[in-house]
Amino acid sequence: MKVIEVKNPGGLDNLKLVDRDKPEAGPGELLVRVRASSLNYHDYIVAVGGIPTPDDRVPMSDGAGDVEAVGEGVTGWSVGDKALSLFFPNWNSGPPEMTGFQSVPGDGADGFAAEYVAMPARAFTRMPEGYDYGEAATLVCAGLTAWRAIVEQANVKAGQTVLVQGTGGVSIFALQFAKALGARVIATSSSDEKLEKVRGLGADMVINYKETPKWGEKALELTGGRGVDAVVEIGGAGTLPQSIKACRIGGHISMIGVLAGFTGEVPTAEFFSKNLRMDGITVGSRAMQEDMIRAVEANGIEPVIDKVFPLAELADAFRHQEAQKHFGKIVVSV
Repeated sequence: MKVIEVKNPGGLDNLKLVDRDKPEAGPGELLVRVRASSLNYHDYIVAVGGIPTPDDRVPMSDGAGDVEAVGEGVTGWSVGDKALSLFFPNWNSGPPEMTGFQSVPGDGADGFAAEYVAMPARAFTRMPEGYDYGEAATLVCAGLTAWRAIVEQANVKAGQTVLVQGTGGVSIFALQFAKALGARVIATSSSDEKLEKVRGLGADMVINYKETPKWGEKALELTGGRGVDAVVEIGGAGTLPQSIKACRIGGHISMIGVLAGFTGEVPTAEFFSKNLRMDGITVGSRAMQEDMIRAVEANGIEPVIDKVFPLAELADAFRHQEAQKHFGKIVVSV
């Protein structure tokens, strides 16, 4: 079978398409014919060597495909079932219990840049009904991160206002989930063209942060001075001051990324004076993924896919991601 391996020390030119023996389903495992994966920032960092992994690591955390064999002792699965991977295979429910990323596919373990995988049955849930493989694969990391931010942590309700940053996969899913809950959404981007696209997805108000660097103040203005109820913060320390400015008293910030900086000054006085709450978000549990799948089925939510690349062109897919011109998710067809 064909797989992509990350050759140390990493870098997109060190992603190599190679042959490996097809695995078999051992006790407690499923053999899955992988049909699609999707790109996340975490996968990119692994690919370029920013996260140390063993030589020849198979990248990609997201995977969707068909169950080809069921190992001894496995119940609830049959050959032909459509399976969707879990970012944290060992986190079943409740509060986070992760001890790191040792079990995460494409990081602590081999991932889904492969034609076949044999993994414990607990590493999968069912795919949503009516989704194709590429659509399903977008849910594993980006979709579930947005779901946890909007539903589990911020507890967004109808009539509230949510601010989402940018037009990547997590932000667009957050927009879609917020709208499904009956919330208003403010979306930010540096591209007027992308802002028009998010309007088409239901964004009620938009801000070009390149033209309006103090977009937190603009968000206050757009909400009549009240502030937003929740922010999906993908920038990190570099954008956090504006997110704090944008929030209402008692608002919530979901910290999910560091695209604008790992460290920096934070207006702590404004944070505590507004009685804000901030949660760090690292994807979610099996129970959350199962809830999300039921929700996307009930609401007919369709993932936004920018472009599809074949497995052999995974490096080019990452280069497309690197250029930051995509809108929504980038998918790899296996």
